Amino acid sequence: MARRRKNRTHLKGAGAAAQHANDGAPKSFIIKHGQVGSSVTQLVRDLRKVMEPNTASRLKERNRNKLKDYLTMAPTLGVTHLLALTVTDVAPSLRIIRLPAGPTLSFRVERYSLMKDILKTSRSSRSMGMEYLTAPLVVLASFPPPSPETPPHLPLLMKSFQSLFPPLSPNSLSLSNCRRIVLIAYNPDRGTVDFRHYVITVKPYGVSKRVRRVLEGAPKKTSTNPSSGFLDLGNEKDVADFLLRKRGEPGPGTDGYESAASSASSAAGDDGDAVSLADDYVGRNNKKGQKKAVRLSEVGPRMELRLIKISEGVPGKEGAVLYHEFVKKSKAEAAALKASHVAKERLRKQRREEQESNVQRKKAEKEQGSRKNQEDSDEEVSDAEADESGQEAHDEWDEDEEISEVGGSDDEHSDEQGSDEEESEDEPEKRRPTKKVRIRGKR
Repeated sequence: MARRRKNRTHLKGAGAAAQHANDGAPKSFIIKHGQVGSSVTQLVRDLRKVMEPNTASRLKERNRNKLKDYLTMAPTLGVTHLLALTVTDVAPSLRIIRLPAGPTLSFRVERYSLMKDILKTSRSSRSMGMEYLTAPLVVLASFPPPSPETPPHLPLLMKSFQSLFPPLSPNSLSLSNCRRIVLIAYNPDRGTVDFRHYVITVKPYGVSKRVRRVLEGAPKKTSTNPSSGFLDLGNEKDVADFLLRKRGEPGPGTDGYESAASSASSAAGDDGDAVSLADDYVGRNNKKGQKKAVRLSEVGPRMELRLIKISEGVPGKEGAVLYHEFVKKSKAEAAALKASHVAKERLRKQRREEQESNVQRKKAEKEQGSRKNQEDSDEEVSDAEADESGQEAHDEWDEDEEISEVGGSDDEHSDEQGSDEEESEDEPEKRRPTKKVRIRGKR
């Protein structure tokens, strides 16, 4: 049997084009560090849900992982923002870090509600799924306009929240991709920032709730609603009783039926609440050019944040403090602090340059040593080759010499032969007599 090829995780066609189009979108890590409870852990999961699809939804934190590990690893993965949640003695704390060079914004979480708490209190439950395939739209509300009287930290706060989400491009933005909204509202009375998360819904305009049920279709069969996906008209004598009767009335009365305009449950009361769709939108009968009522359904999480501090750099390499909620410094103290940070940065840069120069020097020494060793080995090889060539020349000279001796006069040869014969005659005289070997026979 042939092995099935795995291709579900590969982007093809429109998916690949969308991936390439979102390459410039900001990416984020949302983590918890330190000892936190189950509520803060769930808040981390909810925030990851809000930041989808441009965040690591399945990021696993371990107890041995430090904040420095994420700061070192995130830039290599193309992550632009790090949101770190922890618990202090006063309240939970949230830090928004712009990677790789800062700034760092520190918030105190005054109050928060989880996603499950918001859904329990809402009258209509929302499905969680298709809305999170696209990034949400960010809306900044109640921030003061830029002016000389505006506190200098508020524009930086606005830009920090804007940079968390992809920028809007009206020319290329599709209406069907606008599914969620993140509302960042500034409260000047309390000096806090409210964080809200909504899902955009489109309803028919100018009709009652019962008519909307006919237009949109009955709710699907679920565990809480065991009935099928059809309207139940078994107890109604006429369809008008279902469409026009007020809630709780047994039948039509003297005042007549409820009209769509006077219905308290109608989707919109006047023309100012309706919008004309510029393009086809998700849902049933949401076509281009139709008038629809737009509603926002809150799905959570909900947070009330208080800005504590804005500092340059990242944790571990923090620079000057740009803003602090509780610590105020005079101009002289601020100048002295800035000078100390400049001196520290100069010293850090000097040490870095010294370290780089030392590394280059050691590399040069190592290369020089390896080159010298190579030259010494080459000299040894050349000496060995010279010795071998000299030995070969000496051997050739000895062979010539032997040949010259062999090629001598016949007299010398005869004398040498005679001497050899004399030595051979003397040898038998010097030899000892051999012992007799006794051979015993069998008796």
